[in-house]
Amino acid sequence: MVVVAAFGLCVGSFLNVVIHRLPLMMEAEWRAECAAIEGREAPPHATFNLFTPPSRCPACQAPVRAWQNIPVVSWLLLRGKCAGCATRISPRYPLVEILGGALAALMAWRFGYSWALAAAMVYAWALLALTFIDYDTQLLPDDITLPLLWLGLIANTQGLFTDLPSAVVGAAAGYLVLWTVYWLFKLIARKEGMGYGDFKLLAAIGAWTGWQVLPFVIVLSAGLGAVIGSIALWASRKDAGSRIPFGPFLALGGIGALVWGPQAIHAWLRMPV
Repeated sequence: MVVVAAFGLCVGSFLNVVIHRLPLMMEAEWRAECAAIEGREAPPHATFNLFTPPSRCPACQAPVRAWQNIPVVSWLLLRGKCAGCATRISPRYPLVEILGGALAALMAWRFGYSWALAAAMVYAWALLALTFIDYDTQLLPDDITLPLLWLGLIANTQGLFTDLPSAVVGAAAGYLVLWTVYWLFKLIARKEGMGYGDFKLLAAIGAWTGWQVLPFVIVLSAGLGAVIGSIALWASRKDAGSRIPFGPFLALGGIGALVWGPQAIHAWLRMPV
C-alpha cells in the first residue's frame, strides 16, 4: 500500500498541472472558436498544453527544477516559497498531492492488488481533478467527464464494479435524474440551479457504480452540499443566492459509492420499517 500511495502522490503532482492548465486550454479553444465564427483569425499564441511549456514560477518565471517538484517534500523543503523570488506557493499544491496518495491507498485497501484497483485509482483521480476545477471555475470539463463515463462502461464489461446492464442504466439514470431536477427548478424558480456538467458527472458515476447505488450518491452529495454549502455561505458572509459548485459534492458521493455504496444499500434494505 505504501508503494501505491507514493505513486498516488506523484499522480497528484500531475493533477495540479491538469487543474491549473485545462481551464486555460479550454478558454483558449473558446476564443479560437469565437474568432472563427466571427470570420477573423485567432491571435497567435505559444504552444500551451499539459506538457508544454515546462512549469515555471508565475511571479519570476524561474523554471521548476526536478528537485523542486518532489511531491510534498519539495514544498516543505522550500518552506512554501519559490526558490527564486520567495513568492508564496499555495498549500493547495501539496494538499492535492496528499489527496492523490490517500485516494490511491483507499482504493488499494478496498480492492486489493487487481485490475479493479487500477481502474478505481483512475476514477478517483479524475474525480479529484474535477473537484478542484469546479471549485475554481464552476466548470466540469467534457475532456474529463466523458472519457470517465466511457471508461466506466468499459471497466464494467468485465464486471469490475457492477454488471454491464446496471452500468448502462446507471449512466442514463444519472444524467436524466439531474436533467429533470434542472428543468423543474428552472421552471419553478426561473433560473438555473446547476450546469450540464453535473449531469454528465453523475452519469459517469452511474456508469462506474451501477444504477442501484445512485440513491446513495444523490443523498450523500445533497446532504454534504447542504451542510458544507450553508457553512461556507455563513463563513464568507455571502447571500443565499450565491452559486456554489455541486461537482465537489458529487465527487465525494462518487468516491463513497464506489468504496461503500453496495454495503450501504444492502444495510439500508435490511433496516426494519
